[in-house]
Amino acid sequence: MARPSLTRDEVLDTAANLVRQHGPEALTMRKLAAELGTAVTSIYWHVGNRESLLDALVQRTVADLGEFRPVGRTPVERVVSVARILRRRLRAHPHLIAMVHERGLTERMFLPARQALVREVHAAGLRGTRAAEAVRAVQFQVVGFVLVERNRERAPAQRPAEETTADDDPALACAFAQPVNEERLFVMSVRALARSLLDDK
Repeated sequence: MARPSLTRDEVLDTAANLVRQHGPEALTMRKLAAELGTAVTSIYWHVGNRESLLDALVQRTVADLGEFRPVGRTPVERVVSVARILRRRLRAHPHLIAMVHERGLTERMFLPARQALVREVHAAGLRGTRAAEAVRAVQFQVVGFVLVERNRERAPAQRPAEETTADDDPALACAFAQPVNEERLFVMSVRALARSLLDDK
């Protein structure tokens, strides 16, 4: 017998958790029902079939990425803050983000970040094609950086490149031998990109 207290939100929460832990392919109606301690028919009652469930998860993920509130005194610093928020949110939900992409809703997912970036490039005086290119450049930078981070995390452990030497710059070889500070590198690269795009001095 299905639990009378089961709600649509509880179904979606549990489904999202399964996707987060094991990926979209692990989400079956039978497994979801087992996690909830209910009958499969109860799942159908609350969210419909698996396709409807996936659609609902995508809508929720897009909503969760939600509003962006930039901080900083200059357009460059506010662009960097939007990029940091977007990176953090993308990294927090990799499987759910992949599911959004697979269902062809990536552009919709990025709309709130895009709107925030448009406001900032407008504040810096960019319009038209230059504004669109600036916004896309920042978005591509964020997504590309996150993809590299994810690939590094999934790859076998790497040893620092011992062959990297520079007779006139021993500090360079030493720096390459250290672990990458990804947050610092991300902020540095986005700030440099934003400065070049917005001509902020």
